[in-house]
Amino acid sequence: MKALFDIVSQTCSKKVTHTYSTSFSMATKMLAPSIRQDIYNIYGFVRLADEIVDSFHDYDKETLFNRFENDLQLALSERISLNPILNSFQHTVHTYEIGDELINAFMRSMRFDLTKNEYHTDAEYNEYIYGSANVVGLMCLKVFVKGDLNKYEQLKEAAMHLGSAFQKVNFLRDLKEDFEGLSRTYFPNTNLAALDEASKEAIIQDIETDFKIGYQGILQLPAEAKLGVYMAYRYYRRLLRKLHRTPAIDIKNTRIRVPNYEKVGLLTRSYVKYQLNLVK
Repeated sequence: MKALFDIVSQTCSKKVTHTYSTSFSMATKMLAPSIRQDIYNIYGFVRLADEIVDSFHDYDKETLFNRFENDLQLALSERISLNPILNSFQHTVHTYEIGDELINAFMRSMRFDLTKNEYHTDAEYNEYIYGSANVVGLMCLKVFVKGDLNKYEQLKEAAMHLGSAFQKVNFLRDLKEDFEGLSRTYFPNTNLAALDEASKEAIIQDIETDFKIGYQGILQLPAEAKLGVYMAYRYYRRLLRKLHRTPAIDIKNTRIRVPNYEKVGLLTRSYVKYQLNLVK
């Protein structure tokens, strides 16, 4: 029965989320059960594409990515895939009418990571951010508003800014790994080999602007989604504060983390604030 395979597929997407990201997994658990699985399905798809371009160094990444992209198109057109992650993703795409433009923009940015190591202009950088982060936020928003197009348009800008903030925090946190391990430089007009405090501060202020706009959108989310997204927001704000307090030279030489005990504390405080109606 196809239904049984769909259950297996969804279980795989959930397992991918739990295995690759404890913070995102914790935030997703705060979503209502009615939408939680679909966010697992989106994350599983995004993570699989990202792993191909970032991690499979001993293999022909371009061949693997081309195969993945072809399998994706078949999954979307045939509404089934023997790849369980793509099978669960196509289900969410069709349920919430996630447009091809969002999916294609994401895949285009992931393909950049196969060959492009530097982003020299703001236009190049913004195109990459749109595809790698903004559209992921918009895919999730499609699920959060459950087909309410007016609500989607109302919250679209905020969702994009929040996705940007999360991605840029990741860039700053992973600076050492990206620069030294993958020879990538995402931030334009910034010499990461000699990152100074002024450059770091400019990056952080840009992220703060994204967070400010994104937070206003969180306040307007449906109840089923608000606590989970707020939890993710609190986690990334905590990570940004750690990066702010860390000297630029140390950011280049280590990966800043939020320990699990701090994540649990964030979860607890976020839940209390939400229950007391203090998220406003």
